[in-house]
Amino acid sequence: MQLTVAVIGAPHALKGEVRLDVRTDDPERRLAVGATIETEPADAGPLTIASHRLDRGATFVRFEGAEDRTAAESLRGVRLVVESDEDEDEDEDDAWYPHELAGLRADHVDGRHIGEVTGLRHAPGHDLLMIKETAGGTTAVPFVSALVPEVDVPGGRVVLDPPRGLLAADPLDDEPDPED
Repeated sequence: MQLTVAVIGAPHALKGEVRLDVRTDDPERRLAVGATIETEPADAGPLTIASHRLDRGATFVRFEGAEDRTAAESLRGVRLVVESDEDEDEDEDDAWYPHELAGLRADHVDGRHIGEVTGLRHAPGHDLLMIKETAGGTTAVPFVSALVPEVDVPGGRVVLDPPRGLLAADPLDDEPDPED
């Protein structure tokens, strides 16, 4: 299975540099100068990193052979991928690949069945666990330990402790009015 290391974004300046949407927890190793990375679609690569820099939290790279803005623009949206090595992160207790989470049962801490995990969406602050609720609709739950206290991949479930109003099954408007 291929895992996305980064997605190539918009060109930056005129010399072929692009901004990356990084999806790996080890960018120093995966995106090192000289590294050659496979792509999706495959006919866009493989690409070799010619330069790598960070600027105000953003990652910028230049690829060999993409020396100007036009070449960089043609790479926009291309995913940089690696083959999954599932044994690589065995010693991490709180690291999961998106494909490991999809399909897990989602339960509330009070025992109610909420729905099913459909995927993981990357966001600037933190990842979002996408839940298809049994009550209808899909809800993005911040994937932080306060809201997702338990992830049991072998057991096939996640446990959620969401604030009232986040889930369709737990609306704010069904609380009794104190003046009634």
